[in-house]
Amino acid sequence: MRLSNLCRVKPLEALVDETERPAHQLRRTLGPVQLTFLGIGAIVGAGIFSTVGTAAAGGPDHVGAGPALVLSFLMVAVACGFAALCYAEFAAMVPVAGSAYTYAYATLGELIAWVIGWDLILEYAVSNAAVAVAWSDYFQVLLRGFDVPLPPWLGTDYRSAAQGAAALAEARAAGASMTDLGAVLMRGAAAFEQAPQLFGVRIVFNLPAFGVVAFVTWLVLIGIRETAKVNTGLAVAKLAIIVFFLGLGAAYVRPEHWTPFAPNGFKGISSAAAIIFFAYIGFDAISTASEEARNPKRDMPIGILASLVICTVIYVAVAVVLTGMVPWETLGNAEPLAFAFESLGMTWTAGIIAAGAVLATTSALIPYQVGQPRIFFAMGRDGLLPPWAAKVHPKFRTPHVTTLLTGVIVAVCSSATNINELVELTNIGTLFAFILVAVGILVLRRRDPDRPRPFRTPWVPWIPLGATVSCLYLMLQLPLKTWIRFGGWLVIGLAIYACYGRRRSRLAHQPPRPPTPRP
Repeated sequence: MRLSNLCRVKPLEALVDETERPAHQLRRTLGPVQLTFLGIGAIVGAGIFSTVGTAAAGGPDHVGAGPALVLSFLMVAVACGFAALCYAEFAAMVPVAGSAYTYAYATLGELIAWVIGWDLILEYAVSNAAVAVAWSDYFQVLLRGFDVPLPPWLGTDYRSAAQGAAALAEARAAGASMTDLGAVLMRGAAAFEQAPQLFGVRIVFNLPAFGVVAFVTWLVLIGIRETAKVNTGLAVAKLAIIVFFLGLGAAYVRPEHWTPFAPNGFKGISSAAAIIFFAYIGFDAISTASEEARNPKRDMPIGILASLVICTVIYVAVAVVLTGMVPWETLGNAEPLAFAFESLGMTWTAGIIAAGAVLATTSALIPYQVGQPRIFFAMGRDGLLPPWAAKVHPKFRTPHVTTLLTGVIVAVCSSATNINELVELTNIGTLFAFILVAVGILVLRRRDPDRPRPFRTPWVPWIPLGATVSCLYLMLQLPLKTWIRFGGWLVIGLAIYACYGRRRSRLAHQPPRPPTPRP
């Protein structure tokens, strides 16, 4: 394996030239409003409707921020703001599908590009599995409101059920009962005990999570224009639900709930920031649609930065109202916004919030189901994945093979894995991607300072350095087991690259095709 092949970069001209070849051409139909709502659709989802509760109250592996959750949101907003400015420069300059993978290929070399492409699977596919699990939780709350509950074994993932069954066995051995378990463990234990058996194996399956992923996969498959229309409608609807929560919830805020403001000090704020980072993931998903933007040089920076600013304002407002409505210690559950109203006896309002969460998490699924196939598509076009990954449907002009493959992977993961493990893996993968994009800005500014940049990241090198340091700090707040899983994932990816990618890479073994002359 020659080191020079691993470090070769793909010229920006070649990247852009490939987007104009009919066999691999996507349809340019998205404008700045659609791109902004694509970002809002990705950002406002399971993070604000689910993980915000455990970020405030704490969990087994971290302490909560309490009312200081608002500072956690602002801390993450700063880190994401640095990264967003870096993404905006690349997205305007390199309007090519693939997001951070493509940017790394143009600046840091093939090996790093492969690593970041493999890493982005954690951000897109794994995060969508987490969102699907959150969608299932709120959908079941909605069904119970209509007195149509699902059997526990059809609405719980297998891993949570197995953990609940193990906890129940320990409780019974100690003379306790199921009611002594926590709510999540109790639900898992019930699912395991009531599940039918096939050849002695308990059948536990999160059917709603599987179903919603299947629906979104079909939607993404039939075309980007149709997908954008549905996503915009869902994004508007969920913003209306959040405004409803803020307007009504503000009337029930009790200032005494904000005291003490930071019960666990800066440690709690930092720990919560590492968890709620999941709520900010999404603005970078816009960059995967660069190749389908009508005017990417102008519209991509608008979409990325506008969606991040709008969502930050929303998150801060939700944190203030939520921690003022109920004691922060009680928020450690999967449906904190609905719980806040339920605890005040307003069950009808909880139903509306649950309906809003279903809309929100549905729209949050869409951008990632758009993004992940396009990363595979870009890697297949470069030869790092098999040729079928770069195929485009002749009618829909979407990467249909990778869309279906991603749908199957996400659907299976969401039906069998619990949300906490998925969220932590997503966070560490995304933070790592942000760091590499920031480093890429520094490298390209030094290597090619005169290249035209429709949007320029301000205050270089300080903004990219700020993104690198702040994202690394948030990574260090994640549990050790998450780092171990992340390391194992990267090792698997490097093995695949060594066995396949480096041998089939078009760039490493062929001179790049000269760019097509433009008038």
